[in-house]
Amino acid sequence: MKPVRFHSWNVDPSEAEAIQNNLRQKVLTLPIKNDIKHIGGTAVSIDAVNNMVHAALVVLNYPGLEPIEQYGISQEMRFDYVSGLLTFREGAPLMSLFRKVGQNLDLVLFHSHGQAHPRRFGLASHLGVLLDIPSVGISNKILVGRHAQLSNEKFSVQPIIDGSESIGMALRSRENKNPIFISIGHKADLDSSVGLVKSLVRKYRTPEPIRLAQLFANKQKDGEDIDVKMDVGQESLF
Repeated sequence: MKPVRFHSWNVDPSEAEAIQNNLRQKVLTLPIKNDIKHIGGTAVSIDAVNNMVHAALVVLNYPGLEPIEQYGISQEMRFDYVSGLLTFREGAPLMSLFRKVGQNLDLVLFHSHGQAHPRRFGLASHLGVLLDIPSVGISNKILVGRHAQLSNEKFSVQPIIDGSESIGMALRSRENKNPIFISIGHKADLDSSVGLVKSLVRKYRTPEPIRLAQLFANKQKDGEDIDVKMDVGQESLF
């Protein structure tokens, strides 16, 4: 799978902000199509002691959610953590993983923010635009904005508001558990993103593509070779 847009990752923070401000003009907001067959999920595990970033990408069929491809990579961190510029720490290794994917992806869930971001252009929007693919951001924490109290019921929701803008949705994916935070990446809208995420929640709080990607990222960090590609005619890795 090849990106349709490119830029250097070897930039300083001011250049990184300029790239975000330029590329955010490319974001499209539209409903996610219903004919989804393959969904990607990404996650990253950071080893600050050794200055390493360990990234994973998993591809699942839909609606069965069985893994059919998975890839991992470990790279030296080349961009210090700066709030709002997470993409420039994690983007390069993740993009290298997408180049390995054999399936045509219909949607990607990123363990990050999309429009729920100070410049409305988090990692989910950024990589969605570079790949020109429908994308949604899923996070465990709010970066910007606030939301009203949710009820304890499963799938209760409240919009994330920043100023006068609705920039995402807080979703309680499991009863009495902390919510997750959904925001549009690219070629998606909030209603269809929330509906799709609900269909991806199974036994756990985290949607399956993100949950499995995080498991694989942790294995990558532990030194395991996690790369597996589906053989022709194979329907699942398991």
